[in-house]
Amino acid sequence: MANSVAVKDIPFTWEGTDTRGNRVKGKTTAVNENAVRAELRRQGVVPVRIKKQSTLFKSTGKVTPADIAIFSRQLATMLTAGIPLVQAFDIVGAGNDNLAMQKLILSIKADVEGGTALADALGKQPLYFDDLFVNLVAAGEQAGALETLLDKIATYKEKTEAIKKKIKKALFYPTAVLVVAGIVTTILLIFVIPEFESLFQGFGADLPGFTRAVIDLSEFVRDKGWFLAIGAVGAFSGFMYIKKRSRKMRETLDRIALKMPVIGPILEKAAVARFARTLSTMFSAGVPLVEALESVAGATGNIVYENAVMQIRDEVATGQRLQRAMDNTDLFPNMVIQMIAVGEESGSLDEMSSKVADFYEDDVDNAVDGMSSLLEPLIMAILGVLVGGLVIAMYLPIFKMGAVI
Repeated sequence: MANSVAVKDIPFTWEGTDTRGNRVKGKTTAVNENAVRAELRRQGVVPVRIKKQSTLFKSTGKVTPADIAIFSRQLATMLTAGIPLVQAFDIVGAGNDNLAMQKLILSIKADVEGGTALADALGKQPLYFDDLFVNLVAAGEQAGALETLLDKIATYKEKTEAIKKKIKKALFYPTAVLVVAGIVTTILLIFVIPEFESLFQGFGADLPGFTRAVIDLSEFVRDKGWFLAIGAVGAFSGFMYIKKRSRKMRETLDRIALKMPVIGPILEKAAVARFARTLSTMFSAGVPLVEALESVAGATGNIVYENAVMQIRDEVATGQRLQRAMDNTDLFPNMVIQMIAVGEESGSLDEMSSKVADFYEDDVDNAVDGMSSLLEPLIMAILGVLVGGLVIAMYLPIFKMGAVI
């Protein structure tokens, strides 16, 4: 069904009966209705109704890491239930509302139907399936335990996405509030302050210094606001461009982020949790430690920790114990190092790494909740200073005039 992944594919819904006479239905994409009928007959389904889906109000969307996590869990569940791999792809693809994800699944299915190993088929989609994912699937295929490895991958992806959401939650609330505060302040400076300025001109008296400063700021924003906005957008775009292409800059920013108050400890705990979760997943799949550490490095989400893990890998490759190599980086908490040491000595490194990951994932949850509680009064204070300060500045002359009267 190679044509089903062409650029001009059309989404269809279908209903029919299988070889046992049971009523079945689903979704698929194809170049036309005849292609859908041919594919259904090839699968042993007699089509009763085929209907083209409207895409007028439906975006093709894009494939996100959350989509890959859900796909991993669905595929693991299907294989554990004994459903053949190709049929599992049909079911998962048909039940996906994201057309981009549906096309991706059907593309992989077409490769697998053509005789390509699942790991190789996934490897053709490097934007969505990283080396860690592909290597684990390859290990599962070689060991004849694909459903077990997919279950581990699904758990890993779910845990990783949960941590990402927690970090985004920690950053989103204060950022959103400060952006709104900036917008409100700008509106006051551009539209409200000038009205007060016109009123004050009839007073015939000197304005308080604070009020004069706010009016001067309002005039500056009105006269130079566009230049400031264009400059800010240009500076931000240039910053993002350089950041995307300069690993050195990203490393500097990651290092600064780790040293920031409140948010720094959360980022450290998240990096340790990702390190431990990925190590546990790779090691339990039978991947050699040195090879596993290469995947672990890229999964930490922080270049400082990535460099540290690559240093650990080099030391382990020369015969150094993992515990000692981790201690040499001065980045990992003593508790983590001691638990890894116990895992090495007892031959249960995957289990101890999993316990470390569980602990730090819970710690990230608690830290984010605590930070939110800590930031709320601070943000309210900032809003009060910004908006309240402007209001006070405008009413000071009126209060002064009332006192004179």
